[in-house]
Amino acid sequence: MIVAAALPLVAEFGAAVTTSQIARAAGIGEATIFRAFKDKDEVLDACVAETVGTDHVLRELASISLDEPIATRLTEAAEALRAHLERMGTVIGALHASGHLRGRAPGPAARSAGDAPPPDARARSFAALRHAIIELLEPDRAAFRLSPEKVASAFLALLFTRQQSPAGERDDTPLTPEELISVLLHGTLDAGPGSA
Repeated sequence: MIVAAALPLVAEFGAAVTTSQIARAAGIGEATIFRAFKDKDEVLDACVAETVGTDHVLRELASISLDEPIATRLTEAAEALRAHLERMGTVIGALHASGHLRGRAPGPAARSAGDAPPPDARARSFAALRHAIIELLEPDRAAFRLSPEKVASAFLALLFTRQQSPAGERDDTPLTPEELISVLLHGTLDAGPGSA
């Protein structure tokens, strides 16, 4: 409850957030924070661990109805993952910019998830996300030319490399989730006359 209340404040204020602001947001007394955490740094480390963790986004992916059409399922998955990545970037960026993550050894909560999680933790997180996407694809296995495992890998690769074009390019907006799913499911060729 404390970490959930702290996350939006950390995203806004970085390490400058106060424990009294966190207590007000959580609807508790400030002393309650110090019964659960040693100090503010430990609260901030717990926010880092929560942010880089995948439990929340995995629950969102599991809640997507398999009765929806495949394009709808994947669009919802892309939106959930995009929100997860944005939240992670916002919180980590705010803490880094305010000096919390520079030049210090992270506390126990951050060490378990890490400023940057250890390679094995990243691999486990990616595998869990990939498995969740495979489950969303499974009802349509027969409709794909590739296995759901390969389609899930392509989906995640498109999603994680979806970046803005360099400034000055004709269209510098990133693909929307709908456009990303359209490219994944239908490619980029126009189905009109003369298309291969």
